[in-house]
Amino acid sequence: MVEVIVGGGVVGLSVAWRLARAGRPVTVVDPDPAGGASHAAAGMLAPVSEVTYTEEPLLRLGLASLRRWPAFAAELAADAGLPEGARGVDLRAEGTLDVAFGADDLAALDELAAFMDKLGLPVERLTGRECRRLEPMLAPSVRGGLLAAGDAWVDPRRVTAALLTALERRHVPLVRARVTGLLREGGPKGRVTGVRLEGGAELAATTVVLAAGAWSAALAGVPVRPVKGQILRLRSPQPLLTRCVRGSVHGSPVYLVPRGDGELVVGATQEELGFDTRVTAGGLYELLRDARELVPGVTELELADVVAGLRPGTPDNVPIVGPAGDGLVLATGHHRGGVLLAPLTAALVAGEAGGEEGGLAALCSPARFGEIA
Repeated sequence: MVEVIVGGGVVGLSVAWRLARAGRPVTVVDPDPAGGASHAAAGMLAPVSEVTYTEEPLLRLGLASLRRWPAFAAELAADAGLPEGARGVDLRAEGTLDVAFGADDLAALDELAAFMDKLGLPVERLTGRECRRLEPMLAPSVRGGLLAAGDAWVDPRRVTAALLTALERRHVPLVRARVTGLLREGGPKGRVTGVRLEGGAELAATTVVLAAGAWSAALAGVPVRPVKGQILRLRSPQPLLTRCVRGSVHGSPVYLVPRGDGELVVGATQEELGFDTRVTAGGLYELLRDARELVPGVTELELADVVAGLRPGTPDNVPIVGPAGDGLVLATGHHRGGVLLAPLTAALVAGEAGGEEGGLAALCSPARFGEIA
């Protein structure tokens, strides 16, 4: 029998790939692999610049996973046959520049810098002029910033495409169907023995890994909810930026992520609207409005794509990873950190994380939410 991975986003595919590399028989089930939140994601690997006052556990997980990314990308590129190596998934490590637009934004940035200093995080405080020296296309009105030189980013669409190719080359079956329920023996809380597919077909499994993102709660008692994010992609013959730029414009956050092919990703809204995936004029207007305040040249770029995805949020914004009863393992609830945390999540599920990383398992254990049926 096989291990069934429910979910073909960056997390589910990464788990499947690590298990397959270890010689374990796996099958991936997803009606739209490489779609959903992974397709919409910007791909920032930015645990330092994204730190907040209440998410220190998430920071520890993010830093550990970021350390895994270079090897993860190199191994994935080799398995997928990408001749460019890690550049084949557009892995870049020029850092993140977090800038402030108004006086209140600058005050908030100063407070964040003090918090980062208390945590011992490697960031450099910059004046507005120093920010523009690094990124000449920034607006003259930018008042200051923080440089997190250790942050990185990657193209999630290239990553998931490479994962699908690597799995295909390892002859891992991909079932393009929706899972409607878990099969259990001995009652509703009994051992998980497989999954039921839309249409009634059943697929037996030694273990089911639930990596269905925002849809995980429909299959098990997981406290995961959808958080909508709208993103737009712009195209330019010449890159406007050399590194990720995050900013606050009158308290409203926005980020701009450059791609190696000249694309610029602008995001992202955070909206608690259930399973609504509509792209709205208001959401895109807010993104462009704030992005233009920081980098005026964005309005001259070609609009290449607009998309909305559903991040899987948890009550504490920390993912849920680990065993959740006999025959069931969870790998969900990654919210805005799915791409960043994919390597560590895959290692935890595959049993490849040891030492300090193994100790991090308790931070994202399902046990913190009690019994999950």
